[in-house]
Amino acid sequence: MALVGLNGSGKSTLLRILAGSLKPNEGKAVWEKGIVVGMLDQDPDFEDFRTINDFIFNSENEQQKVIAQYEALTHESNPNQQQLEQIMDEMTRLDAWEYEYQIKSILNRLNITNFAQEISSLSGGQRKRLALAKLLIVEPDVYILDEPTNHLDIETIEWLEKILTTGNKTVILVTHDRYFLDAVCTEIRELNRGELLTYKGSYSYYLEKKAERESIDQLSVDKSRNLLKKELEWMRRQPKARGTKSKSRIEAFYDLQEKAANISTSKNVSLDVKTARLGNKIIEIDQVSKSYDGRNIISNFSYVFKKGDRIGLAGKNGSGKSTLLNLLTQKTTPDSGLIQVGETVIIGYYQQGGMDFNEDDRVIDVVKNVADYISMSNGDVITASQLLTNFLFPPKKQHGFVHKLSGGERKRLQLMRVLMKNPNVLILDEPTNDLDIDTLNVLDDFLDHYTGVLILVSHDRYLVDKLTDQLFIFDGQGTINIYNGNYADYKTEQEEDLRIRKQLSKPAEANKQTEKASDQKKKPSYKDTKEYEELNDEIPALEENAKKLANHLSSCTDHVKIGKLAEELKLLQEEIDKKSERWLKLSELF
Repeated sequence: MALVGLNGSGKSTLLRILAGSLKPNEGKAVWEKGIVVGMLDQDPDFEDFRTINDFIFNSENEQQKVIAQYEALTHESNPNQQQLEQIMDEMTRLDAWEYEYQIKSILNRLNITNFAQEISSLSGGQRKRLALAKLLIVEPDVYILDEPTNHLDIETIEWLEKILTTGNKTVILVTHDRYFLDAVCTEIRELNRGELLTYKGSYSYYLEKKAERESIDQLSVDKSRNLLKKELEWMRRQPKARGTKSKSRIEAFYDLQEKAANISTSKNVSLDVKTARLGNKIIEIDQVSKSYDGRNIISNFSYVFKKGDRIGLAGKNGSGKSTLLNLLTQKTTPDSGLIQVGETVIIGYYQQGGMDFNEDDRVIDVVKNVADYISMSNGDVITASQLLTNFLFPPKKQHGFVHKLSGGERKRLQLMRVLMKNPNVLILDEPTNDLDIDTLNVLDDFLDHYTGVLILVSHDRYLVDKLTDQLFIFDGQGTINIYNGNYADYKTEQEEDLRIRKQLSKPAEANKQTEKASDQKKKPSYKDTKEYEELNDEIPALEENAKKLANHLSSCTDHVKIGKLAEELKLLQEEIDKKSERWLKLSELF
């Protein structure tokens, strides 16, 4: 189930009540006895944990407890061999080796590798991925997820989709990712002015039914207001001393007045700013390279930006996307190469890292620090207060403090600050994080008609597909490949290449099958018979050696020797597999 609604409508509050981490002022939340509820918060709390290891491995779970002890020992420079041997025996007794592998698979998939790292040193994105990893390891009965796709790359989001849609899972989530929402959810609840409205079906179905409901509500509003006008005239004509017969009509008037006041049409963010004139020279990148700590992030990349460019940046987290944006905005300098920016270029840079204004500032002052008046695309000039109203910040919010805003409202304010500078090159680094879907739909429409150069980094596949027609694909080794098309085109092409490779490999498989069939038809030679008999003796002897080696390995405490024994056992097992396969092939001749 997806929970949708405007920023500040109470979605995160409701999720916390459902998870039991927040008590309601009235009423109560009730859980089935024994049910395990797991919550992924927008801003996870790690107050009671020092390291990743402390947080991931739960002391109440026997398997996790012994895995944590094993991990801690193996990270020591000179571990106690006797203690290590005891822990390894305990791992075997509890059948924890496979469980450890599953845990590490999840952690590695979310790019968490250093278990000894202190949580205080993690970035916001790393902390969110760590909390998600713990939730997937615990495997609760009910998953409550607040913006689970934030800080994940597209491939990891697709992996998460598969996890959440397999098995018998109950999932309640808030997400701005429309593809993810459609892939995972079968029901939508809209939180609107404190009330929940239920829609069974996909997000597309929800939009259709919501439009119908709003149309009906609007007709009801219009009808109530027309009737109210007539009743208001009647009320004004009435003398002060009214008869008993009129009391019911008077009461009906006040009821109607309240109804007309309470029913309100939905408001949308209004995005409309002027785009400054752009000259012929925009941004030219010539053989630019950048590395950090000896690792190649960008290597000899060149590109000349043109008017009308709409470019999406794709690649795994840490592959260099934000580095390129920082180079373009001159927040960092290249190790080699040259970046030239045209004189008429005004860059608007929306960063995922957060805002540069004071938490104790009033919202109106945040805007006025940039400009008191803002030029719109139609030539009108409006005040900072009017612009805030267009962005769904009513007067009460405008004079409130920044620290009282919800996560989504903060992002909306940050976006407004970027757009009010009238940029003609707009760089958006994960603009969809924490924004409500209604605001995103308006942002889509604004960007669709934006006339400047657009450079977009987003894990929101819907946004990338709709708004870009060219991709910079980062391979993580320093190379940036340019692809003409959007992400859906790129994905389709990759899948087609994979299909062709599989088809090309089929003739080879068919030849193998033909050889196998011809081998089956011929009679065994003397040489085949002798080899078959020898294998009958060799394979059991090799298997006995492997068994002895495995026993020796389990009792060994010397780390260097363990590595050698493991490699020897691996080679021996490969020999057994090879001879067994040959034995099976020969056995078909007899």
